[in-house]
Amino acid sequence: MAEVESFTLDHTAVKAPYVRLISVERGPRGDAISNFDVRFVQPNEGEIPTAGLHTIEHLIAAQLRDHLDGVIDISPFGCRTGFHLIVWGEPAVVDVVAGIRESLRFIAEQAEWADVPGVSAVECGNYRDHSLHSAREWSKAILDAGISLDAFERVGV
Repeated sequence: MAEVESFTLDHTAVKAPYVRLISVERGPRGDAISNFDVRFVQPNEGEIPTAGLHTIEHLIAAQLRDHLDGVIDISPFGCRTGFHLIVWGEPAVVDVVAGIRESLRFIAEQAEWADVPGVSAVECGNYRDHSLHSAREWSKAILDAGISLDAFERVGV
């Protein structure tokens, strides 16, 4: 069985919130794809409720593309403590953090229900499970805690 990097990470040693570069993969033509661990909540100490995480997912998927070039996907972890971010190229962690901060700032301070994309039965596989209130509260809490540039030390918050 293949080894999955996120299952080898010592989840008791990290200090969330943070952004961590997991890996850079190269395609057959040399194109780089970077995989980031965007951790919002301390593992095994808390989790974002599903409805709030779902709304953050929809909003951040749209917002982050306005602040960071090359976003392929941002998908929540099953443990509900953060997201995998997949991007073309090799952006610096500081640039990823800046884009995440701006996206969370929009969610915390400006987002209205009309801003949340993909919330109908046609567009979403679980359209009834959203909470803008929870998304706002969690986004504010993450911003207040500061997003570290390092997974194991609080750097650049």
